[in-house]
Amino acid sequence: MRELIACAFVTGDPKMRPHREDLGRVFNEVPELYDRVRPGYPDELFADLRAVTGMDEGASVLEVGCGTGQATRSLAALGCSVTAVEPGGDMAAFARRRLASFRNVEVETSRFEEWDDRGRRFDVLVAASSWHWVDPSIGWQRAHDVLHPGGWMALLGHVVVRRPGEPEVYAETADLHERFSPGNPDWGHPPLEEDVRSADEGWGLVDDPGGLFGPTMVRWYPTVQWFTGDGFADHLRSLSLYRRLDREVREPLLDAVAERIRTRMGDRASRRYLSLLRVGQRARFGWYTDSEFGAPHQPGQ
Repeated sequence: MRELIACAFVTGDPKMRPHREDLGRVFNEVPELYDRVRPGYPDELFADLRAVTGMDEGASVLEVGCGTGQATRSLAALGCSVTAVEPGGDMAAFARRRLASFRNVEVETSRFEEWDDRGRRFDVLVAASSWHWVDPSIGWQRAHDVLHPGGWMALLGHVVVRRPGEPEVYAETADLHERFSPGNPDWGHPPLEEDVRSADEGWGLVDDPGGLFGPTMVRWYPTVQWFTGDGFADHLRSLSLYRRLDREVREPLLDAVAERIRTRMGDRASRRYLSLLRVGQRARFGWYTDSEFGAPHQPGQ
């Protein structure tokens, strides 16, 4: 089941971890498209994040991998002071333009592993659909180190899912995917929504942080995007799975997908997600605080 869920993440693929350094190049090519077609996060998620972490207008937030600033805008609207780190130069420039009206946001261009924190410490670290791009042998410890004692780690993401009996694009286009890119190990049907809810826990598919953070609170938020055939093809153009394909393969495939949606699905296709929030508190001197009950625990108990 975990392998099936891995194929459904829309914002990255853990199989690509040896190529993390290519993140800036993969998404840096299409910042405008990325910002236009990628799903945002529901307001309820940020309300829950604020309630759990106690974020207020005086809180300091570090966002790792801000992309074009989709989640950053929601964080900034809470009134927090946000430092956003983004490895792609064009993505970071786009984010600065989109966030120019927020005086409480600063965007810095760097990979998190190499970022100069200049001694700054934060109340909350947020990674929205980006933490799988961070080297876990460096990232978890850095996250722990840049947080204040009692600070919080929050991972946001989306999992593509399907519901029984509901038309789904990959089911309608699997033959096209095999025709243009046969045997691609990344092709596969999205998991059922109920299977994802019942199987996922903890920090999910990313490497475990060990004793650096306490137990996670996990919450799911069903969301859906609707596209025309051309719009769905543009959405796929923003995904690493398709951007890795040679252009001579990708563009005929996506043109065929768009045509299939027009002719078989009435030019209306959905992309259904479970948006998710994972939150855990920074461990302090080997101890952590349970995020639900505030009771002290020692790792391993």
